[in-house]
Amino acid sequence: MKVTVCIGSSCHIKGSRPVVEKLQELIAQENLNDKIELSGTFCMGKCQQGVGVTVDGTFFSVSPGTVSSFFEKEMKASV
Repeated sequence: MKVTVCIGSSCHIKGSRPVVEKLQELIAQENLNDKIELSGTFCMGKCQQGVGVTVDGTFFSVSPGTVSSFFEKEMKASV
């Protein structure tokens, strides 16, 4: 599974760093490092929607407050 988090300036302001850090923590806790490839990218072009995250090409809007539920629903359940 390829997960990409936008780290452009707008998403950075909206909390991309805490989103990335929490995803790294959750991936490690669940021992999914060999199944999930986490990377960063610059502007996804959907800056008004929150921190942009794609999972195998599907776009999601995530915030530091929703990252744990996003991980459970969209990532962990699909691995």
